[in-house]
Amino acid sequence: MKFFFPDSLDIVDPSFDFDTETRSVTRVRQRDDVYPHEIFSQPPYDGVLLSKAAVDGTSRGAGKYTLPQRHRLLRLGIREFFRLDHVAWDTPLLTMGDCGAFSYVNEEAPPYTVGEVIDFYECCGFDTGVSIDHVILGYQSEKIPSLPGFAESVGPWSRRQEITLSLAKDFLEEHKRRHARFTPVGVAQGWSPSSYVRSVKTLQKIGYDHLAIGGLVPLKTSEIVEVLAAIKSELRPGIQMHLFGVTRCEHIPTFADYGVTSFDSTSPLRQAFKDDKDNYYTPNGNYTAIRVPQVDGNMSLKRRIVAGVVRQQDARRLELECLSLLKEFDRGRVKIDDVLSSLAQYERIYDGKTDHSKVYRQMLQDQPWKACPCEICKELGIHVILFRGAERNRRRGFHNLFVFESRMRQFLDGNSQRNVKTRKGSRSTIGTNT
Repeated sequence: MKFFFPDSLDIVDPSFDFDTETRSVTRVRQRDDVYPHEIFSQPPYDGVLLSKAAVDGTSRGAGKYTLPQRHRLLRLGIREFFRLDHVAWDTPLLTMGDCGAFSYVNEEAPPYTVGEVIDFYECCGFDTGVSIDHVILGYQSEKIPSLPGFAESVGPWSRRQEITLSLAKDFLEEHKRRHARFTPVGVAQGWSPSSYVRSVKTLQKIGYDHLAIGGLVPLKTSEIVEVLAAIKSELRPGIQMHLFGVTRCEHIPTFADYGVTSFDSTSPLRQAFKDDKDNYYTPNGNYTAIRVPQVDGNMSLKRRIVAGVVRQQDARRLELECLSLLKEFDRGRVKIDDVLSSLAQYERIYDGKTDHSKVYRQMLQDQPWKACPCEICKELGIHVILFRGAERNRRRGFHNLFVFESRMRQFLDGNSQRNVKTRKGSRSTIGTNT
C-alpha cells in the first residue's frame, strides 16, 4: 500500500528562530525552505501528488502557484522542483499528477482539454498521470430505499460520469498516440456501488490497468467499503487501484483487502492547524495543540482591541508571558498550574467563549513531544505543540505525517500477521496487497 502526499507548496524555513521569531536575512524561499521529505531520515510518504489546478488554477480562480513558481516547475520538472532525488532514499519517491477535480466541481464541464493535461504531465515528468474527471457529489446506498429527489439527481450525475469516461477514452488514445512516458490512470466516478462498477468495467474495457476511484471523500467508511466490495469482483488480475483523498488509517487494511494499492490525503497535515482538537498525532491518540495566537496576527483579537474591549498592551503582555512560561515548563522550571493560569487569562482576552484548560493540562502532563522520535519534535521541543504561526503549525503537520505513516504500516503489518494465522488454520483466506 502506497501513501501519496498532495502538495500545496507546504514548506518550512530552516532559519526560523522560534525564540525570537525571526528569519535569516539571506533566506530565499524557493532555495532554502524545505519539504517534509527533506527533514526526516526517511520520507513520511511514498510519493507526491500534484494537481494541475493547484499550478494553473481554473477559469474561476488562480492556483496556489505564483507565475514564477509555475515557470520554475515546468522548467525543472517535478522531481527537481521538489528535490526528490537529492537524497538516496531506500525506495525512490513516486510522482502522480491529477487535475484537481474538486477545484472545478461547480462548473458544467472540466476546464482542461486532454491535450493540455498530457502536456502538463509530460512537461513535468510525472511517473503517473490521471485522466480528466468530473466529481459527482452524491451517493445512494443500494442497501436502503432511495431518498427523496434521488431520481432527479441521477440525470446530472450520469452526465458527469459520461464526461469522465469519454475523457478517459480520449486521454488513453492520445497517450498512446504520443507514446507518452507516464503511466495513465483512469478515474471512476459514481453515485452508487453499481454505478461505480459500471465505471470500473468501462475503464478496463477501454484498456486501463491503473484505476483511481474519485468522489469518496464525503462518504462514510461503510459506504466506501460498500463501493469497494462491489468493485472487487470486477477487477482484473494485476489492476492497480488508487483512492482519492481517503485517509481513515484504521481501515486501510480493509481497503487493501478490497484491492486498493494506494491512496492520498492531506488530513494529517491540515489537522495540525484546521482541526479544533486533533492537532498533534501520537501512536495512541491525538492531542489539542496549545493556542498562543499572535496579537498582531489574530483577527478576532485585533477587532476586540480596535473596539476598545481589550487593551493592546495587556494582550501583548499575556502573549509573551504564556510563551515564556511554556518554555520554562519544558525545561522543568515552572509548574503546570502556573502555565495553565496564564493561558486561561490570555484565552479570555482573545476568545472569551472557550476554555481549553482541561485538554491543555492533559497535553502538558503527558508531554508527548518528549517521547516522539521524529526529527521535528527533537528539534523544536515544546514549540511543536504551540498553535501559533505557519512555521510551528506546518512543522506539527509534518510530524503528523510521520506518525500517520508509522500508524499505517503498523495496521498493515498487523493485518498481514492476522492473515498468516488465517492461512495456517483455514483454506479460505483474504489476501492483502501491501
